[in-house]
Amino acid sequence: MTLTAPAPPPSASAGKTPGRRPRSRTGENRTGTSAWTPWLYLLPALAVLGALLVYPVYQLGLISFLEYTQAQVSGGEPTSFQGLGNYTALFTDPQFRQVLLATVVFAAACVAGTLAVGCALAVLLTRVRALPRLALMLAALGAWATPAVTGSTVWVFLFDADFGPVNKLLGLGDFSWTYGRYSAFALVLLEVVWCSFPFVMVTVYAGIRAVPAEVLEAAALDGASPWRIWRSVTAPLLRPILAVVTIQSVIWDFKVFTQIYVMTGGGGIAGQNLVLNVYAYQQAFASSQYSLGAAIGVVMLLILLAVTLVYLRILRRQGEEL
Repeated sequence: MTLTAPAPPPSASAGKTPGRRPRSRTGENRTGTSAWTPWLYLLPALAVLGALLVYPVYQLGLISFLEYTQAQVSGGEPTSFQGLGNYTALFTDPQFRQVLLATVVFAAACVAGTLAVGCALAVLLTRVRALPRLALMLAALGAWATPAVTGSTVWVFLFDADFGPVNKLLGLGDFSWTYGRYSAFALVLLEVVWCSFPFVMVTVYAGIRAVPAEVLEAAALDGASPWRIWRSVTAPLLRPILAVVTIQSVIWDFKVFTQIYVMTGGGGIAGQNLVLNVYAYQQAFASSQYSLGAAIGVVMLLILLAVTLVYLRILRRQGEEL
């Protein structure tokens, strides 16, 4: 006769998913604090951001649906609701479509140049000694700290057709960089990259220093070239940092105003170097069409939100595939 041991009593945790703790009915997390506690700490900051961002954006959108000119600003006539009339006028204007295309291309070139120069110099910082590294950091931070108006004025002088040293060194004679459309955009692009790459360089350099040295040494021992190490090892590990600097660069470069306005004299000859920010300024303050300027601002906001969301979604999919 075979004896079998009695079955153990059912555990109190039977039927529950292993590795998961039951949630507290009082809404507390594992530290014993309420789930709403972090939001209470963030409430003052959210209130400030709401006052500084939400209300101005609301006013911007409201004005874009109204007929708001100098007469309405002076209080002489009541505002009238235009609906989508201002947006229809914008998108049926050939100049607006041309400026929109120029802004997108110019911003993309600025972002690509800023990321390329910033990442290259960040890698260089990891390969030089302390004294050259300090000199490069100070020079980059000096460019970053220079006000946009001052930096733009200095660049205009450097590339001046009569007194600029760049033309003399290159033997270009009296060539005017700001006369032609593409040369003026190229000059502004160089200035934007010059004042923007330090942020990318410092941020990416900090991220590279946080990468474990053993990982880079293992890739080097496997025979990977420096470019392959950056593309296959360092860049994937720096994906969150690269996402931040890319989004920041897109926002900054898409709404460039000071450099274009100062270096091209308000948009170039016959408006050949206009971007959306300068075009909105001309419509709102030079032509007193404040509703059209507000509509351009709303279009810029929507474009930036769309680009940011699409870029973050692409990065999230890439992270899930790894």
